[in-house]
Amino acid sequence: MTQLDAAFAALSDPTRRAILARLAQGEATVQDLARPFPISQPAISRHLKVLEDAGLIETRIDGTSRPRRLNPEAVAQLWDWLGQYRALWEARYARLDDVLADLQQKDQP
Repeated sequence: MTQLDAAFAALSDPTRRAILARLAQGEATVQDLARPFPISQPAISRHLKVLEDAGLIETRIDGTSRPRRLNPEAVAQLWDWLGQYRALWEARYARLDDVLADLQQKDQP
């Protein structure tokens, strides 16, 4: 499995996406990340392991604390991959807009 495959697999879970959204605001400990979820701290730790294995988050050692933070390089790789398709879809939507405009003109008396 490539790093990109692992990243998209990790993003398939809504809890992991919510954790990433929280980490986009700044680094946080496991306790901070577990607080809003109705699941156990070990379950959050398993989600963090998946995100870390996918390269989407990093762990910093600060004494006995291990705060997590987003890995901006991994997020940039996702954005770059998605960006390849953005231009394609924008062109398709522009063509669809043209077709719809033509149909509207033909329908007008």
